[in-house]
Amino acid sequence: MLEAQFESALTHRSAPENTYVDMREISERGMIDLRGHTSDRKFMTAAKAVLGVDLPKEPRTSASWGDVKILWLSPDQWLITCPRGKAQDLTDALVKELDDAHSLAINVSDMRAIIRLEGDLIREVVMKGSTLDLTDGDYTPGTVRRMRFAEIAALLHIVEDNVVDIYVFRSYAQYAWDFLVKAARKGSEVRLFPNT
Repeated sequence: MLEAQFESALTHRSAPENTYVDMREISERGMIDLRGHTSDRKFMTAAKAVLGVDLPKEPRTSASWGDVKILWLSPDQWLITCPRGKAQDLTDALVKELDDAHSLAINVSDMRAIIRLEGDLIREVVMKGSTLDLTDGDYTPGTVRRMRFAEIAALLHIVEDNVVDIYVFRSYAQYAWDFLVKAARKGSEVRLFPNT
């Protein structure tokens, strides 16, 4: 019997050679959409029991425990990332633990593609397709932000000062990738000056 086999949205895209930042797809991450109310103690306790860490309550924040990362999306929604092979087991554990709490936990690993940018000028590359001012001191490691990127919906996660992940819906992955390759092409650098 044949089994379904995962193929990432960018399987046939190779790492670009003529860019001033490094780019790659993070295809080995699984994703879980979790919804519930932070005012519901049962929900919060059950989520922590499975994930090992409190759900972030502050807007645009994230939390992590080992290989599990939790990204705040809205007051009642989080995106949980983990190794792809662990996503369904973690989803099942959440559903079981949350039991009768008003909540939703669903494996959405195939919904989005994650593009990682690394290098000194990643913020200026992202700003070429967004209205965000990433030179603002508010964008520190751990920050999560929904944004309009190159006219599509995207999610930005600042992993480290010089590392960002951009989450886009799978159907837009090639478009976002191609946009980033052009925005990061050598010779197109635009030096930015942060507010002081």
